[in-house]
Amino acid sequence: MVVQSPPRLSEVRVTNPSHPHPPYPEPRTSLLIELQGDRPGALEAALKPFARHGVSLTHIESRPRRAQTFDFYVDCDSEADEAAMRATIAELREAAVGVVVLDHKNVPWFPRHAAELDRIANNTLDAGVALEADHPGFADPHYRARRAMVDGLARGYRHGGEFPVVEYSGAEHATWREVYGRLAPLRRRFACTEYRRALADLERHCQFGMDRIAQGRAVSDFLQSRTGFRLRPVAGLLCPRDFLNGLAFRVFFSTQYIRHPSKPFYTPEPDVCHELLGHAPMFADPAFADLSQEIGLASLGASDDDIERLARCYWHSVEFGLVREGGERKAYGAGLLSSFGELEHACAGSSCARFIEWDPGAAAKRRYPVTEYQPVYFVAESLLDAKIRMRAFCEALPRQFYARYNPATDSIWVDRAVRRTD
Repeated sequence: MVVQSPPRLSEVRVTNPSHPHPPYPEPRTSLLIELQGDRPGALEAALKPFARHGVSLTHIESRPRRAQTFDFYVDCDSEADEAAMRATIAELREAAVGVVVLDHKNVPWFPRHAAELDRIANNTLDAGVALEADHPGFADPHYRARRAMVDGLARGYRHGGEFPVVEYSGAEHATWREVYGRLAPLRRRFACTEYRRALADLERHCQFGMDRIAQGRAVSDFLQSRTGFRLRPVAGLLCPRDFLNGLAFRVFFSTQYIRHPSKPFYTPEPDVCHELLGHAPMFADPAFADLSQEIGLASLGASDDDIERLARCYWHSVEFGLVREGGERKAYGAGLLSSFGELEHACAGSSCARFIEWDPGAAAKRRYPVTEYQPVYFVAESLLDAKIRMRAFCEALPRQFYARYNPATDSIWVDRAVRRTD
């Protein structure tokens, strides 16, 4: 074993100004250890100083560099204090082991604690209460005022606060009834078993039904009791990165406003009908909840290209996915379950649609239309199959670090020292 030419020691601390004492561990030090020769036990001997000084390792990765020389990348947990870390490095160098302390990896900013979702929740992309000129409610001042009120409730929400209750009007409940009633017979025919079972439970436990718009608070509490997923109010569309990051915490950003009553079967944006009739029941299923979180965890600190790939996977599964049941195609995607027209298009044997076996790699490459029926649908063998394939795809993505959600602290644990950059 040899000592590298004088190493550059750089001590880097990660702090979060909004959380002076963060509720999650920040890995602090990453080392490059060079071992030369193939003597048995060389790596074990090199790792003993860590144990002696109480320094825990979160990641070890080996890479052959040249004949009989190996580089080991080691990440140390932040539990070790500075003195223990310095003592470990000094002992390694005394033993003629080459050691370089590495700088943190720079990655796109991502939330480390659910409280940090406050930072991204109001970064909506759409026109908000101003509405686009082609929106059905653009020229309706009463509708725009209602939107402003409901959006204000969402924008005022902060992590840990009470989920805002919306006092829906009689006209808004009437719009909900039209949508609910139109979809009911189609759901019985074309929705997957997991959806129908969860919807029945929502109807029993959450005052969820045709007569009145269900409150997001009750639905969120129900979902959290089943799979740990929660709804979080949002005023409109978020960018793919921000939206997917929320899924890593088992948080689904959910709008509370309702579409314009002049067009009850059309909306140019996600509304409470889409969220509660399309998405919410599926989050009560463990496999579907895990599928969604897999996409979210993979999005943390991901490159822009990988965010685009993951967003396409989300679209072709969580929004427009199909599953096989008894030789038939059934819907589990919210874009289908909340749209009577597209639900029939996808499940009633339309000759215009193509059906492909669920393959996240292929889905990640396939672009999609947003204002017309999908020309291609991906079909999984089961929700478990959909989850397993999605997990394999996410694990194969090139990553700067591995992330895991800790429900006890509502935070993200990472195995490497990273610096989150805006």
